[in-house]
Amino acid sequence: MKSKMIFGFHAVTSRIRHEASSVEEIYVDSSRVDGRMKDLLQAAKSAGVRIIPADDQRLSNIVGTRRHQGVVAKASELSLARNLDELLDAIDGPPLLLVLDGITDPHNLGACLRVADGAGAHAVIAPKDRAVGLNATAAKVASGAAETVPYITVTNLARTLRELKDRDIWLVGTSDEVEKNIYDVDFKVGCAIVMGSEGEGMRRLTRETCDMLVSVPMFGSVESLNVSVASGVCLYEARRQRL
Repeated sequence: MKSKMIFGFHAVTSRIRHEASSVEEIYVDSSRVDGRMKDLLQAAKSAGVRIIPADDQRLSNIVGTRRHQGVVAKASELSLARNLDELLDAIDGPPLLLVLDGITDPHNLGACLRVADGAGAHAVIAPKDRAVGLNATAAKVASGAAETVPYITVTNLARTLRELKDRDIWLVGTSDEVEKNIYDVDFKVGCAIVMGSEGEGMRRLTRETCDMLVSVPMFGSVESLNVSVASGVCLYEARRQRL
């Protein structure tokens, strides 16, 4: 099984808490002696995970960034559903999906995964091209959600959206240019909420494939929300309706 490096307290702690057996070893900054590090070390020791002291420079070299917070873990990839058919066949009840078209910032992707996990979305779907991919930075920002929410990349997003429609999944695209808003939508049915990039929005073919376009109502002076915030607003409205 392939291994990968994850870093940051949230991501590493979440992995130990949910799948400790998948963590091969943890590298920690030996100069950190604060309570947060002590709690992590105690959790690792209780789980029988090997702990390797390291300095800040070595940790930075391992993950390619200095934003590791003093902890890096080598862990095997979890067997989340990576195939859309496999995922949909396993869902009990109406699916709730988040589709991201053209998200290139790993911080935005990580935040979207985090709100998807919080709202109980079944998966996040994105195209392989013009998208950032689930790298170490996105996983860190996701604060453990990269380990719990399937992130499924597809070669042809428009075709995938049509396949979702064939499964009676309603495609709800988001746009600042329409009057109908998210509170006018019945999210209790199987649905996929489609978000475009902050700069250009959805691609034309993605937009045309959606069953409807809705907006997030804005009551202040700013014109739009960050894509992860907008995703959270939409997903939690869907979750509210399903409670």
